[in-house]
Amino acid sequence: MTDPITLRRANAADAAAIRALVRDAYAKWVPVVGREPRPMSADYDKAVRDHRIDLLYLDGALAALIETIDEPECLLIENVAVSPAFQGRGLGRHLLAHAEALAVAAGQARIRLFTNKLMVANQQLYARLGYGFDGEEAFPGAIAVHMSKSIGPVSGRP
Repeated sequence: MTDPITLRRANAADAAAIRALVRDAYAKWVPVVGREPRPMSADYDKAVRDHRIDLLYLDGALAALIETIDEPECLLIENVAVSPAFQGRGLGRHLLAHAEALAVAAGQARIRLFTNKLMVANQQLYARLGYGFDGEEAFPGAIAVHMSKSIGPVSGRP
């Protein structure tokens, strides 16, 4: 990846662009899971207000995003989405590393995420990046696979 990457935090004016990017990024999963994955119908006006969403631009074009939520014991990655035009360039890995840096800066010792059980490629990527399997949770029409990664001790704790 040698193209200039810019990261910036999303604001309310970005909600429509976020929604469009997520819908494009997740469209390939519709035939796999048999329905639109949950992020395709999320309320991004609310998400921009309530969560942290960082936008990744490549050569000035919105290419990817990561949505995170601070939890008491860890940082939750709610969503990672890469525009189909930019997939295969390591942008998802770049955003996951960014989230880990955010967690470390916040004093978190763990980062967690979840994905649909049918999205096997995602689980494989997360496992290659050091995320371990924590369990499964059944939802109507889906099974979520929970994964997490230890990223170091919280300052002041053993």
